[in-house]
Amino acid sequence: MDLSFLRLFFDFGLVVLIWLVQLIIYPSFKYLEKPKLLEWHTRYSQRISVVVIPLMMGQLLITILQLLNGSIISYTIAVLVLAVWLITFIYFVPLHGRISKNTMNNQTLIQLVSVNWWRTLIWTAIFLLAVLEVTY
Repeated sequence: MDLSFLRLFFDFGLVVLIWLVQLIIYPSFKYLEKPKLLEWHTRYSQRISVVVIPLMMGQLLITILQLLNGSIISYTIAVLVLAVWLITFIYFVPLHGRISKNTMNNQTLIQLVSVNWWRTLIWTAIFLLAVLEVTY
């Protein structure tokens, strides 16, 4: 299988997932009472990790492998993938940690949605660049 088409598989999976998270999952958190949010967040985090971790790791591996072809699109995608990883670990790990430790407030849930727009836009751009790379 061509690496570019495998890349599309991972990128498409992440772009669909991030839009679901952005438009449905994260906004729904504010409708749960704190005890229910804590209970749901524990389940959600475990379950979503089973999907997110393989997709992100696959995307990272393919990104590294495609850097060998040296195209400007490959380098651009690599920078964007790095940005998503940094945003995830700098912002989202601590935000989810606050929810898990019951130290969150309404502002935490607002930040979850507002900052996630960056990941949503970046993963969408990655997917569109990957489509562009396959078509040329």
